[in-house]
Amino acid sequence: MKCRFNFGPLVLLLCSAAVVAQETHLIPAYGVSQTNQGGVGLIQTPSARMAGSGSFSVNYRDSDQYRYSSMSLQLFPWLETTVRYTDIRTVNYSGALGQISGKTLKDKGIDAKVLLWRESDFLPQISAGIRNFGGIGVFESEFITASKRLGPVDFHLGMGWGYLGRSGNIDSPFCKLEHSFCYRPGGFGGQFEYKSFFHGPAALFGGIEYQTPWTPLRLKLEYDGNNYKTDIAGVLPVDSAWNAGVHYNLTDNLDFTLNYQRGNTLGLGASYRFDLNTVAKGKAGPAPKPVPVAGSVIKPAREQAQVVAELSEAGFAVKHYSVASDTALVMGEQFAYRDNAEAADRVSRVLANQLPERIKTYRIVEVKDQLPLVETLVEADKFKSAARYESLRYSTDDAMQRVNPVQEALAEQQGFTADGPGFSPNLEAFWLQSFSGPENYYMYQFGALVGGRYVFTDQLSMHGNLKVNLLENFDKFNYTVEADGTPVPRVRTHVRDYVTRSRITLENSFLHYNSHLGGNWYGQAYAGYLETMYGGLGAELLHRPLDSNWSFGIDLNYVKQRSYEEEFRFIDYKVLTGHAAVYWQPGYEFMDNTLLSVKVGRYLAKDKGATLEFAKRFDSGIVVGAFVTKSNVSFADYGEGSFSKGFYLSFPLDLFSDKASVGRGKLPWTPVSRDGGQPLNRPVQLFELTDRRSPFLR
Repeated sequence: MKCRFNFGPLVLLLCSAAVVAQETHLIPAYGVSQTNQGGVGLIQTPSARMAGSGSFSVNYRDSDQYRYSSMSLQLFPWLETTVRYTDIRTVNYSGALGQISGKTLKDKGIDAKVLLWRESDFLPQISAGIRNFGGIGVFESEFITASKRLGPVDFHLGMGWGYLGRSGNIDSPFCKLEHSFCYRPGGFGGQFEYKSFFHGPAALFGGIEYQTPWTPLRLKLEYDGNNYKTDIAGVLPVDSAWNAGVHYNLTDNLDFTLNYQRGNTLGLGASYRFDLNTVAKGKAGPAPKPVPVAGSVIKPAREQAQVVAELSEAGFAVKHYSVASDTALVMGEQFAYRDNAEAADRVSRVLANQLPERIKTYRIVEVKDQLPLVETLVEADKFKSAARYESLRYSTDDAMQRVNPVQEALAEQQGFTADGPGFSPNLEAFWLQSFSGPENYYMYQFGALVGGRYVFTDQLSMHGNLKVNLLENFDKFNYTVEADGTPVPRVRTHVRDYVTRSRITLENSFLHYNSHLGGNWYGQAYAGYLETMYGGLGAELLHRPLDSNWSFGIDLNYVKQRSYEEEFRFIDYKVLTGHAAVYWQPGYEFMDNTLLSVKVGRYLAKDKGATLEFAKRFDSGIVVGAFVTKSNVSFADYGEGSFSKGFYLSFPLDLFSDKASVGRGKLPWTPVSRDGGQPLNRPVQLFELTDRRSPFLR
């Protein structure tokens, strides 16, 4: 076994730590800290530690050769994920477009670390991870690491392969088991190079982190397993395998770091972190109505206008309201409260105040774009008793039952009905962005969609939106190879032509028909200008059982590519595209509040494949998602990136307002845009429209 370590600095620091060790420093006051490349650890090397679930950290690190910009998210207590962009200062970009003057090489990477064993009194915490899969491969590495805390000192020891193991200071145990593990195969950037995992030379790395008696300050010392002889930035001089650093927390959310690497290089950086579970803004809306005591004088049921007005104040836009002998029916759209239980509770409180004691059942039917989604049956007497705190045996939720709306019964009701045909305006902001392109590191477009919807009947409506481009730099997107010279049709890479032709363009204009087909089935059809680049017609069918973890659907679309020179014309490219989709909310404790979907079918470039999407919702309502698409377009034909992938952040708009609402915003991150694996951006998607059937976007 090879072993070449200098333990002098480590021994000195351990002795100092032992002298000042105090039990009050058992856990660092400010939690864990980030490495240079992102993810919890020391300076260059990861540790087995994990941040709290929902912890989100935005990091920047700078040294002579590299600038690292990363975002690290603790998706689950057992899973840490990191997205990173690296600016390699010493290398110019050179690719299919040739040498790009003034542009340095960029690398994008995704990391994942999994907790294998929690720390106990005698055993360390153990984690394993993969760095930089999906990038250009220059920082790709795998590791297994252990951490053990003794008083104010946290000890870390790990073994790495790839970038973390280039010094080869120890024999790889996998090489002993299988000869093929002794060599690390080369690969092509942008691909998932699983065949190289845990292959090649291995190295031990590790160090200690000391929490000083001064709470904001921590000291770090690590032994690095990389010899930096084959770095993408060149051969980096190494005067010492030891790195040292200080970590200072300016506030609960903001920290700074200063480190000295390889005995000759100074590095610095900062991190800002917050908890996606707890981020929120206090609401100034009305408090839930108290339920009057039994025997109080209740307003007569004939005052329908008063009931409708108070339901609106409770966040419920009434479409229909009627009262029978012992049953009241309200049908409408929830526009204020994201939580289903709170929404139904507030509606029930209004009815309990406004209706006489003879009304024993409240039927609350929630609709979205005229589609009946779910009916909540409320036992009036049981609800009132719980709301008055007359018994501790049950809550108001116990008086409610979610059932499928019965269309025939709804159609037979007589009473107040909101106006039918009419126009409703629409105004929303949008933000599109793409990272790490050869022409420009970061490309973006910001603007507003201005338009609306005219409703003809409960099923038929007309939609239209103008895109007002306020800010963008897509004019720097120079992927201008003609379609005849590419094996893949140019279905998305004309984006510059669409985005920059005018400040105001027609985003979409289409006729839309939707219908509740009965039971758990929903359908829609649409025709017109469907999105920025395509128009045509299509249809979708969705089976979504009430409160089920499973649903599935299928869509089929025949579209033509819109002209980027004239607003209302089409060019001579058409395609039949569509997908079969399966959606699953696992519901397991270790994967709580997650949604997985698989879509298989044909994409805009007539390529066939599948898209896998993962989404995680946090307690605040923020959703973090990622997707990968692999089609039969080869790596050589696809170009940089190898396959389509991206990330997004979906957030409730009421996080920025003191008024409750159900609206959401979305921020996408696309590493690089190419033509393979590109779906049609359908203007209405039934799975999102029917979310209240089995709520995920709460």
